[in-house]
Amino acid sequence: MPPLLNAIGCIFRRDITVALRRSTDILTPIIFFLIVVSLFPLGLGPEPAALRSIAPGVIWVAALLATMLSLNRLFANDHADGTLEQLLLSPHPLTVLVLTKIAAHWALTGLPLVLISPLLAIQMHLPPQAIGTLVLSLLLGTPVLSLLGAVGAALTLGLRGGGVLVSLLVLPLYTPVLIFGAGAVTGVIADIDIEAQFSLLGAFLALALTFAPWATAAALRVSIE
Repeated sequence: MPPLLNAIGCIFRRDITVALRRSTDILTPIIFFLIVVSLFPLGLGPEPAALRSIAPGVIWVAALLATMLSLNRLFANDHADGTLEQLLLSPHPLTVLVLTKIAAHWALTGLPLVLISPLLAIQMHLPPQAIGTLVLSLLLGTPVLSLLGAVGAALTLGLRGGGVLVSLLVLPLYTPVLIFGAGAVTGVIADIDIEAQFSLLGAFLALALTFAPWATAAALRVSIE
């Protein structure tokens, strides 16, 4: 068990360090998220009621698209420099190593979006109780986006036009997360019970944690072979 924990720590630190050295990999999704959400008040005007009504969907769609921007690089760099082959030859379970890489991806992409979302929610005139719901829904939903996106990234690894193919593969899988994530925030604004939305988001996260690492590991073996 200690060697496995050591391997997990090394992979996580390596992915974070490499990403920090390539600042554009981290900044591009964040800047995209900020720009997309900030354009709506400029285009629709400063009317609070109008902005409040569209804010949950706008913020969630922007977070989804920002996550998709970084999926193509999840395994591409490791594939190019031979690191991925070393992971496949490792004595440790590939599913655990893949889950570690997905966790690093979420920490670099999903977590910043969660932390920035309250500022954008204020800009969109969301009430305080809806801001907390938005943060919690993103905290449950963005890991699902990374987990499902990793499967698409592994399936399209090394293919020409892989970024477009990843989008086509994962977008249908993202749709339920988008619906229930935005629906939870809309329910708070409309004073409707949102327990069902959070229960479903939690179920999606549990299922993704169970099956996505295994599917990603299998797809990586197929792509490498």
